Amino acid sequence: MRVNLTLACTECGERNYITTKNKRNNPDRIELKKYCPREKRVTAHRETK
Repeated sequence: MRVNLTLACTECGERNYITTKNKRNNPDRIELKKYCPREKRVTAHRETK
């Protein structure tokens, strides 16, 4: 049930992180605050395809 997904920065668009999620518990796209090395600060990262 767990799927791998990529998180991309909402400001610069760079794909920085890979994580997993349970599709049954979280059917819609997730958004997490993570550190972006290009921006050099914490930004929102959204799930991409």
